[in-house]
Amino acid sequence: MLDAFFANPIYKKCREGILCTIDLSIVLVSFFLAYFSKVDFNLYRLGTIDALSIAVVLIVVLIVYTLSFLIFRIHKSLWKYIGLVEAFRIGLSVFCASLVLTLAVLFSSLNGFYISVIFIAGLLTILLMFNVRLVYRLLRKYTAKMSNEGPKENVIIVGAGDGGYILSKEIAQNEKMNVNVVGFADDKRVNKVINGQRVLGSTYDLPELVTKYQINTAYIAIPSATKAEIRRINDICQSLKLKTKIMKEADTLLEDEGTSVKHPIADISIEDLLGRGEIKLQQEEIGSYIGNRVIAVTGAGGSIGSELCRQIVRFKPKQLVMIDINENSLYMLEQEFNRNKVHDVMSKEIEILSLIVSIRDYAAMNQVFKQYQPEVVFHAAAHKHVPLMETRPQEAIKNNVFGTNNVIQACIKNKVSRFIMISTDKAVNPTNVMGATKRMTEMLLQANGDNGVTKMAAVRFGNVLGSNGSVIPIFKQQIAEGGPVTITDKNIVRYFMTIPEAAQLVLQAGYYADKGEIFVLDMGEPVKILDLAEKMIRLSGYKPYEDIDIIEIGLRPGEKMYEELHLSGETRTKTKNDLIFRNNVMGIEKAELEKKLERLSAALKEECARAEYRSLMLELISSDKQSVASTH
Repeated sequence: MLDAFFANPIYKKCREGILCTIDLSIVLVSFFLAYFSKVDFNLYRLGTIDALSIAVVLIVVLIVYTLSFLIFRIHKSLWKYIGLVEAFRIGLSVFCASLVLTLAVLFSSLNGFYISVIFIAGLLTILLMFNVRLVYRLLRKYTAKMSNEGPKENVIIVGAGDGGYILSKEIAQNEKMNVNVVGFADDKRVNKVINGQRVLGSTYDLPELVTKYQINTAYIAIPSATKAEIRRINDICQSLKLKTKIMKEADTLLEDEGTSVKHPIADISIEDLLGRGEIKLQQEEIGSYIGNRVIAVTGAGGSIGSELCRQIVRFKPKQLVMIDINENSLYMLEQEFNRNKVHDVMSKEIEILSLIVSIRDYAAMNQVFKQYQPEVVFHAAAHKHVPLMETRPQEAIKNNVFGTNNVIQACIKNKVSRFIMISTDKAVNPTNVMGATKRMTEMLLQANGDNGVTKMAAVRFGNVLGSNGSVIPIFKQQIAEGGPVTITDKNIVRYFMTIPEAAQLVLQAGYYADKGEIFVLDMGEPVKILDLAEKMIRLSGYKPYEDIDIIEIGLRPGEKMYEELHLSGETRTKTKNDLIFRNNVMGIEKAELEKKLERLSAALKEECARAEYRSLMLELISSDKQSVASTH
């Protein structure tokens, strides 16, 4: 019944007016009771009141209280979330209104006011307003309980800190969540009481707690936990066959009345378990070269490019020029930023430009840089899929090699201050065309690094979790379709990082950029793809090899069993950031590299066979490796 009332279009349109009318009615009732008590509840005294005087008094009271309520935005608050903050605002607004009315009595000729009545009425107003809201909350809770007649899941909240407290409050208020919280589990606060619920034990006590309280679901609510801690807790829950969910970000919890309420928790994703979380950044260093400047990002519609753009706008550039050949992804990213501006998530002062430009077209790139004069260019545009590039190697050469050279030369010609390029661990001792072209882009960067105009750097990544076409979304789709999950080899291993980690590393490396250094993240331990597949199947609620099978399909053309992060001739030094290492610049001659580009250009004109392109690329980068090694 309440839901139908809140869904009524009249209520939605006039909600604030209705709430303000209720509050002002409470004010009138309070003043009546206060005056009635002033005359010792003598009904005969009410007959002696001058109607005109009382009308003037009530009009003044309503005007003062209306203004006070509007100033403190009492009508904007959601009654279902009434708490200490709302109570304080109500008390402050009533106090201010009472103070104004008292001054009116003392310094005007108004008749019919009693200072004692003003303050008694104020206290009654606070009490009634707060209690009306509490009654409303209880009524909503009761109606929700009546509508949720099915059996409730017994839930334990893992984490009794701020996150656990917020989650327990949301569960109590969210009528859509039909669960019974039996208590908390926390390693540091055993036997404490949080929001009326006891901390039953530590995470290591979960096996006993699950049996004792017949728990079937665990909600992890520890925002400060490391990925390793989340993995440990999840492994315990999985061994106990608990349904396990994790708390969402705080800004997704609250919803307006009359709308569909989102759950504050979600299934644990593989991204929650892998990676290191947010890298500690030197905000001042990044802000010094991004803030209030014109920034350009090539490949802005891609997984890394789009996340780079999201991270960049946090540092409030003057203008963000987003460059891509894929109009759909670029358009959607622009719409995302427009929505963020409307909702005050990002600064409205940042100018966002979306440009459809191919990096293969030097004239177009040069014209864009000449027109918009970017001070920093992040180069994320590239063909990255190994099997596809084995099929059409000439496309990888045109886009990755010559396209990157176009961007580098346009940067130098237009005096761009910094150029930061995205590379990959597949560029290290590559066995495929894509990796070879990315190694060639690193060589281009280092050959042009000491140009006297543009500071340059590259950032070498492992695999990025959740990026378009990566193993994670492929596994998710295969699991959703009922399997089987396909892996190339059960012994294959890969380094992984999350998309935010990758973007944050690029931003920090941009500050360190100088003459063509290659920066590498301490990727930690490599992940066995078989273990990844098994974990994802379990996270989806299935059993590997029983519900969903895992099969080998063999290595794809050009694929390696394991990836490396460093060439044999590279010297590695540490930066100020413990997770970022610098591979110092190799002695690559620009003239020699230009000869290699000429050979590639000639091969493209001759329209060689696939095998010839592949052999040529591997020859060009291996001959460079030998010449470089001889200089060390």
